[in-house]
Amino acid sequence: MGVKSKAAAAIVVLLLFLGSLWLQGGLDYHWDSCLKGYNQENKLHQLYNSSGADGADGPQVLEGCPGQTFQVSLLVSHLLAAPVDTSDVLLHPYLSSWDELVRFMEALGPMVGLISKEIESKTSIIRQLAQLAEKNPEEELGLDVHSVNTVKTENNLEASQYTGAYRSVRSMILVELSQGLVDFDHQTDSGCRTLLRLHRALLWLKLFLEKLAETPVAGRLRSPSELCREAYQNTLANHHTWFVRRAAELAFIAMPERGFFFRLVCVQNQEDLSVVLNKVVKAIGEVYDRTQKALEENGMLDLP
Repeated sequence: MGVKSKAAAAIVVLLLFLGSLWLQGGLDYHWDSCLKGYNQENKLHQLYNSSGADGADGPQVLEGCPGQTFQVSLLVSHLLAAPVDTSDVLLHPYLSSWDELVRFMEALGPMVGLISKEIESKTSIIRQLAQLAEKNPEEELGLDVHSVNTVKTENNLEASQYTGAYRSVRSMILVELSQGLVDFDHQTDSGCRTLLRLHRALLWLKLFLEKLAETPVAGRLRSPSELCREAYQNTLANHHTWFVRRAAELAFIAMPERGFFFRLVCVQNQEDLSVVLNKVVKAIGEVYDRTQKALEENGMLDLP
């Protein structure tokens, strides 16, 4: 085997190992393919914003982006459907938001494409737990569905996707704590521990998108690679080993240039990108803050 072949093989092994360790360290993500073309019907998704950093008042509209797998309009639509009551988050639209974020990460290229598979494994765990609880609640988990099925929402379509224990973040926490499914000393595949890993990953992406939306500093726009690295250092790096942090640094080098992100969300310049991303960041922030509060109130921010 030649030197180049050996080097390529070594890189593949390193990235595979990184994806696995990233998950074990307390997170998961992943990005795999380039833009996957497929014709998706143009959809309009309503974004309700009060006066904010983007200077917009009232309802704003984002259109679907034809020919691309990732749809920023769908992402915001799912995020806006997740908050319920005053402090809860519906799990179905929350996980649907992650489906779209996975497509976003996959669009960024193969060097970071491995991480999104770990995210998908986490969303699958929660979905499987929800399906199990709905199929045989008393037999499998000993759940009293009526005691946890108290979350109210006007969005009956979304609410009907999950009922009972795994309908929302708070209902899941309540049931898993009452049934002793959350271990505060050892790693488990409980929904709460899994949610914490997704929650940490969401903060990283929120901070990255927030930085990507920034206006030029001293006339210069920093590269997405630099911004992603900085966001990582302020979030996920705190939960990772030295080896994973070094490997992550290598992965960020392959981040696409800023023009790629213009095309990804169908805008022409940085000003338009900032408007779109600020809407995304605002929607993520509401979901993140509610989840953070629920986890914090139940002492779950440091689950192993």
